[in-house]
Amino acid sequence: MLLAGSALLVVGAAAALLSGKSSDPSIDLEEIDEAPEGEFITEEDVCKIFDRLFVEMQGVLGQLGQQIQQLQMAGQQIPEAQLRQLLKGEFERALGLKQKVIFEENDVDEDCLEEAVWEFLDTPDKYPKAKMSIERFQKLWENVSGESVVGKRPGKAMEEIDVGSMEILEPERLIEVAEIYFDALTGAMRGLVQRYKEEGRDMNSPGVGQQLQMEFSTVADAAGDVALKNLGLSKQQFQKSIEAHASKPQIGRALQMLQMKQQQELMSMGIGGM
Repeated sequence: MLLAGSALLVVGAAAALLSGKSSDPSIDLEEIDEAPEGEFITEEDVCKIFDRLFVEMQGVLGQLGQQIQQLQMAGQQIPEAQLRQLLKGEFERALGLKQKVIFEENDVDEDCLEEAVWEFLDTPDKYPKAKMSIERFQKLWENVSGESVVGKRPGKAMEEIDVGSMEILEPERLIEVAEIYFDALTGAMRGLVQRYKEEGRDMNSPGVGQQLQMEFSTVADAAGDVALKNLGLSKQQFQKSIEAHASKPQIGRALQMLQMKQQQELMSMGIGGM
């Protein structure tokens, strides 16, 4: 199941990040410059918070994915639409709890964090690391919700993609595309692991593992997009086709087999827990 790979819904300050609307319409981004000395939220602060949220929510999703896989192996099939709602609801609940803890640990106010986030996203050339961390977090949500949120800003319209007019791939073609897509993701991970090993990094270190996890999300997303683009497809069309055929047993079996193959390959690299 492709959805059991990444997702999250953000509440509070981060909720505005996903919706593209500020929770407080009276906020003036210039006010961030008027904060008392010592209370500034830096690019490093934003990266630290969003990277932590990303890792924490990947872990939650991994647990949910295992539970879903166990149900599927027991013969219980969950409709795609229902699965999306289940994951969104569970992530909203889990993230609400984790976000509160992370904000308290980093001693940040969510309104101030929201101001800083929009400030950094409005000047991405000045704050490239923040942009990367935030958009990696947004893409996690996109993959589970099917909603496009990367690039949204308060008060700024975002070009909508007409998914309703997209051609649905035939089942046989969908399976072929899924094989190519999964191979691209696995290949990206293999190359990343090889680079880490060549650099002499300790693959058993939790810190290295987290860095690998975050970097893989960015690398894999790009590799998947390129693979689909080479086939003349978009990720939206690919996902919509999966949803359209989710009730067909051959599609479910094919995707499950591809996931199992990918997990086996990841385990052979020594990273089966990703």
